[in-house]
Amino acid sequence: MLERYKFHPRMLHILVPFFLSLSMSCIVSCVSTLMNVGFSGFIFSTWCATWMFSWAVAFPSVLILLPIVRRFAKIFVRSTP
Repeated sequence: MLERYKFHPRMLHILVPFFLSLSMSCIVSCVSTLMNVGFSGFIFSTWCATWMFSWAVAFPSVLILLPIVRRFAKIFVRSTP
């Protein structure tokens, strides 16, 4: 039943950066907010706004940088014979 709502496999190149940037920006903005205001000053709505802004920057950045970083990483990987 849910199969009809799934994306086509060729959408994977957009979905992986989408979820990666979403989770990474969540973690980084939470850590950054906690380091700046501490647990006692933590306000969920402020963190959510910070997270959404961070994700708006992170998602296009990942889309642009991922192919470049992949090529760079291949420099350090031995090719198979």
